[in-house]
Amino acid sequence: MRIAPDKVMGLEEAVSRFVPDGAHLALGGFTCNRNPMAAVYEIIRRRRKNLHIYAHSNGQGVDELVGAGCVARIEIAYAGTGRFAPTCIRFRKAIEEGRIAFEDYSNYQMTLRFLAGAMGVPFLPTRSGLGTDILARWGFSEEVRAADPRLPKKKLVVCENPFGDWAETDRVVLVPAIRPDVTLLHVQKAAPDGTCRIAGLAFADMEQARAAHHVVVTCEELVGPEALRDEPERNQIPGVVVDAVVPVPYGAYPTACYRYYDYDPVFLNDYRTAATDERRWAEYLERWVYAMPDHAARIAAVKERLSAIQADPRTGYATGLKR
Repeated sequence: MRIAPDKVMGLEEAVSRFVPDGAHLALGGFTCNRNPMAAVYEIIRRRRKNLHIYAHSNGQGVDELVGAGCVARIEIAYAGTGRFAPTCIRFRKAIEEGRIAFEDYSNYQMTLRFLAGAMGVPFLPTRSGLGTDILARWGFSEEVRAADPRLPKKKLVVCENPFGDWAETDRVVLVPAIRPDVTLLHVQKAAPDGTCRIAGLAFADMEQARAAHHVVVTCEELVGPEALRDEPERNQIPGVVVDAVVPVPYGAYPTACYRYYDYDPVFLNDYRTAATDERRWAEYLERWVYAMPDHAARIAAVKERLSAIQADPRTGYATGLKR
């Protein structure tokens, strides 16, 4: 009988092995839900530079990586954390000041781009974007694209349907595949062989995992393979695509992890205040990232908040939380 490999390792090792300077990195999660924050903080502590970020609709993870100076370029549909920051604060500042290059797609286009990467095809067609400036406004010049073989030569292509008349228009938009060097995800449960079970909405995490050359998963619970053999249809990510499994309780904090804990509105409100001021931002990074040896120390520093954000077993969210 073939024994599945054990992919469990520490977060320092996983980031050291799979996230070098200049990596093309995809982030899972959505706005303030299931961001891979423990991995994000480890990347910042290691002072990685010149990262190229891909995300569907990420929030806290994107903002802190950009704010820490780790990011050179980003491709994304939306960067925000709802009412706390309808547009991510450090992300917006970096774009307005020209410190990062930025290219935007629609939410559906980004999902299709990850799906194309997962399928192993160079592009997929859609009608999303027709009639919008997404088609005309490019964030990366042709010179930048020519200099980096990992970037598509064009942002997207509009072409006529080669199969004849169909529906209301023959025009379609071809969106290029994304093949990240590494995708970072946070999930509720993972087995040592990399099999993952996500509770609640999966967002674009499955497509991002299958599109990447490497996948690093942090999880709330490391469980035995037998725990995931029951109802295997609920296991969205197969172990064969995962390279590293890192058990990190509260690994999405301060964002939410459905059925485990909610987002922390107190922390996110404080973060918004810090992110809008340069001095306070520098103090935030020093106190909450660089001075913390690991994510466990960060969680210990907010332990008085944890009871307020614990998920209710019936709803999966914190009840009575002052949002």
